[in-house]
Amino acid sequence: MTAAALRALHHGSSLPLVLPGPWDAASAKVFADAGFPALATPSAGIAATLGHEDGQTPPDEMFAAITRIVRAVDIPVTADVEAGYGLSAKELVGRLADAGAVGCNLEDSDHASHVLTDPERQAEWLAQVRAEAGDSLVINARIDTFLCGVEGTEEAVRRGRLYAEAGADCVYPILAPPPLLAELAAGIGLPVNALARPGGPAPGELGALGASRVTFGPHLYRQAMAAVTGQAERLRDEIRQPDAD
Repeated sequence: MTAAALRALHHGSSLPLVLPGPWDAASAKVFADAGFPALATPSAGIAATLGHEDGQTPPDEMFAAITRIVRAVDIPVTADVEAGYGLSAKELVGRLADAGAVGCNLEDSDHASHVLTDPERQAEWLAQVRAEAGDSLVINARIDTFLCGVEGTEEAVRRGRLYAEAGADCVYPILAPPPLLAELAAGIGLPVNALARPGGPAPGELGALGASRVTFGPHLYRQAMAAVTGQAERLRDEIRQPDAD
């Protein structure tokens, strides 16, 4: 599947575009078979399946996992590649292409310290990625102001406009309060990705509030693992029968 197909889904008549987050090939196939038009891998979910903490997955392992997910389905896959793993724009675009991903998330803070990247430097990096990829990659520029404790929309909008000028297709102000989504979308001028969280607004509600795209981060993986935990506990209880009198 092509980046053009994924890009078009951000502007279609069936918004918001809801992108489940597969953590392996099996979960990717489940979501594809359910009829979703595209998928968005979560770095934290994949990290957990590989035995790593979020932000500590070796790039070779992450790209191998993305490759397996892409290979399992025949719909577009966009990949969370964190801050790019220190790769050059050319290397990053090449590795995404080799994996078969037609989109990516790129975040603008340091994962360990939660310190925001200089926005002009981040915009320059995004422009380099766009120049290397041409139209072959849907770039979702993550804006981490809310994650890093910056309140309000001013800084998020400033960063989003810079990233739009650099060639981003959409922006992802992660953890933005849902009531601010419409203001962010209007101020930045690109489709806005919202994070669906347990206990928060449903994807359709996020769309009504201004999101064009909805992803789930690691939450679907965590819900699946909660179900596995329940199964394990039931199995344990079944085999721990009390001694007969």
